[in-house]
Amino acid sequence: MRPDGSDPYSFPSGHTAAAFATAEFMRQEYKDVSPWYGVGAYAMAAATGYLRMYNDKHWAGDVIAGAGIGMMSTRLAYWIYPVIKRKLFKDKPMNTVVMPTYQNGSFGFGLVHRF
Repeated sequence: MRPDGSDPYSFPSGHTAAAFATAEFMRQEYKDVSPWYGVGAYAMAAATGYLRMYNDKHWAGDVIAGAGIGMMSTRLAYWIYPVIKRKLFKDKPMNTVVMPTYQNGSFGFGLVHRF
């Protein structure tokens, strides 16, 4: 149950998970350019978690779990992507990417092709 009693979907905080996944992405992508990109992104992610608690939408445990899920999912993606690319595509250039999507109860696929 959420702290404000609005519904039973409190755990984990999806907003916080998305914010921390993005922060970890920024850190991974721009760590060689400047560490401040990651610092700024993590500050914004922490603010997101704080505001979810401040507005009585989540408990502290929900926010901590969401942060952990977000960071670990991005780290897992960075760890597993090179393995999948090496196994499936060897040294061929990747011009097409198909990825599954899920939003508001609907499943779909995204397609990107570079000409």
